[in-house]
Amino acid sequence: MKHYLSVAMVTVLALTTACGGSDESSGDDAVSGPAPGAEPSPDAAAEEPISDGDMFPDVIDATAQRTEDTWTIAATLSSPYDTPERYADAWRVLGPDGEVYAERILTHDHANEQPFTRSQSGVVIPSEVSVIVIQGRDLEFGYGGDTFELVLPR
Repeated sequence: MKHYLSVAMVTVLALTTACGGSDESSGDDAVSGPAPGAEPSPDAAAEEPISDGDMFPDVIDATAQRTEDTWTIAATLSSPYDTPERYADAWRVLGPDGEVYAERILTHDHANEQPFTRSQSGVVIPSEVSVIVIQGRDLEFGYGGDTFELVLPR
């Protein structure tokens, strides 16, 4: 009889653990999500976490043109999640030491224009610098994503 009782207790314990149950009941342990066989909610996709690849715009191309002592930099960004609530809202020009030479603010989304190119003129870059880096910024998450390294034409 003892043997059957211990097997039954182990079975109950295993089932309780596997099902996420506990001896204490609280609202924090509630299981979320649709019931088995239920249709997913229309907002289910919106509830999914954003992956690192979708957090930031990528700089996919850039050009530089010198005009006397300043440069005009054109950057092409790809921002596939672009919405009026969250979009690529800037890009910046960095030197090899991380110094910011310029920042181009973007005041609206470019949802219907992907990828898109914008330029910034009057950028002062020290004459000894031969390579710059262009980095994009997301309205919500800040700077990040793929950068573009550009060798300045001389």
